[in-house]
Formats: sequence, C-alpha cells, structure tokens
Amino acid sequence: MRDFSELSEREVLALAIGNEEEDGRIYLDVAERLREDYPGTAKVFVEMAEEENEHRRELLELYREKFGEHIPLIRRQDVRGFITRPSVWQFPKPSINDVRKLAESMEQETQRFYRNAAARASDVSIRKLLGDLAQAEAAHEHRADELSEENLPADVLSAEDQHAKRQFMLQYIQPGLAGLMDGSVSTLAPIFAAAFSTHNPFSAFIVGAAAAVGAGISMGFAEALSDDGSLTGRGTPYVRGAVTGIMTALGGIGHTLPFLIPNLHIALLVAVIVVIIELAVISWVRWKYMDTSPIRATLQVALGGALVFATGVAIGAG
Repeated sequence: MRDFSELSEREVLALAIGNEEEDGRIYLDVAERLREDYPGTAKVFVEMAEEENEHRRELLELYREKFGEHIPLIRRQDVRGFITRPSVWQFPKPSINDVRKLAESMEQETQRFYRNAAARASDVSIRKLLGDLAQAEAAHEHRADELSEENLPADVLSAEDQHAKRQFMLQYIQPGLAGLMDGSVSTLAPIFAAAFSTHNPFSAFIVGAAAAVGAGISMGFAEALSDDGSLTGRGTPYVRGAVTGIMTALGGIGHTLPFLIPNLHIALLVAVIVVIIELAVISWVRWKYMDTSPIRATLQVALGGALVFATGVAIGAG
C-alpha cells in the first residue's frame, strides 16, 4: 500500500474518479435495498447517485485534458489511510436511520478527501476542480436535505420511521424478549430444585449452566427454523435465532452464577435478588416496547416466575 501523500496528481484524479463511481454504485445499491419498504428514501438515493455521476463526469473531462485517455486502476484499498465504504450487499436489510447516517458520513469523508487533495495539487485547474468538488460535497449534504424534503413529506417520513420501528421490534426486541423470558423463567425450576435437593451450590451451578446453554441452543434453533421472514417481514432467521439464543442463555446464566458461592444460603439469597432484577428488566422491556402497562407487565412476569420458582422448590424439597 502507498500513502496518500505519495500519489501524483494523475493518480489522485484516478483515485477520485474511482471514488465517485463507487459512491454512486453504493447509493444505487442502497436505493434498491430500500425500494420496496421505503420508496421515498430510495428516490433520494437515486438522485444522489445521479449527482455523484455528474462529479465523475467533471473529473473525467479534466483527466482526459491533462493526462489522456488511459486511467490507471487505483482502488481505495490500495491507498493507506484512504476512506473506506461498507459493502452494502453483504448487510442485512438496513434500517432507515442507518442509511441516512451512511449518506452523511460518506459526504463528510469525501469532502475531506477533496480538500486534502486540493491542498497538495500544484496545477491550477486540478486544484480548482478539487476545491470545487469539496464545496460540492459540502453542498451535497444540504442537497440531501433538500431531496429528503422533496421526496419525503412529513407523512411519508413518519410512515417510514414507523415501519423501521416495527422492523426493529420484529427482528430484535421480540426475539430477544422471548429468549430472555424463557431463559430467566424456565431455568428457575431445575436450578432451585438441584439446590434444595443436593444442598450443594456447585451442583446447582452445573445444572443451571447446562439448562441455560441447552435452552439457548434450543430456543435459537427453534426461532431460526420457525420463520424465514419472507412472508412476515421478521428479518433474517439467523439473526433472530442468534438474538433469541443469546438472550435465553444470558437469562438463565444470570441467576446461575451466584451458585459459585460456596455458602448455600448466601448463594440462594444472591440468586433470588438476581431473579428479581431479571424479572424487573423483562417487565420494563414489555412496558417500553410492547405497550403493556407497568403494573400488568410486572404482575404477569412475577406470577410466571413465582410459579416456576415454587415448582423448583417443591420438587427439590420433596
């Protein structure tokens, strides 16, 4: 790799041409990913791609005038410290906020590149064009706001934001909440049954760890295989499965760790406190994201946890 400071004016222009081509392609890729769910925002990115194409045309004309027809292939990854861009096609379906932030960061980085390149250029016409493009990228950021106003009236923007919120709920909150509830509640019975039957904290820890990890694997596979997301819009099954599995394991392992304490009574006390905290977190998430009243959410979660806890104690003591 070479440092940006080592590039000649010809190489800087070639790099700028490739940069504009790639940015335009990224905008079109984003537009295509958003077209079905967010048509207004997709149109914004199509128009931004057209503006990047105009920048590319200006660079090509100047390059042809100064250096001829052949443009060397100089890629971003060949230059140390040069701006990088994500591979949009490799991402899960992007959220509306993610792509808006992506566009803003791309314009800021490209503007900085053109300012640095203009500062190093000795040729007046090259320096002028690079400076003009830096100004254009700064204006492009404002143009993005104008395009958003043209293509995203308040009602459309509100609808897209609501859709994005719903997607986040379906893909992350619901699977994560289901896993956390299952891990926190279902593992109570085997852990406390083992503690009361063996009077050995470490035995209870082994049972709890096995139950938490096993439940995480089971719930993860069950969630991933239950729905591929094509009809329900619930997103990538692997992501949902991973979220569910991890949260299930975390929900179970939280009140398992206290049983590493050698003293059974202290371990039980700490475990009960952790369970109360877990159930409070679940109640808060249900109130925050599921539109459930705080009292109702607390009573429902507490009732389920109490029943499973009592079952474990009854079986262990018996």
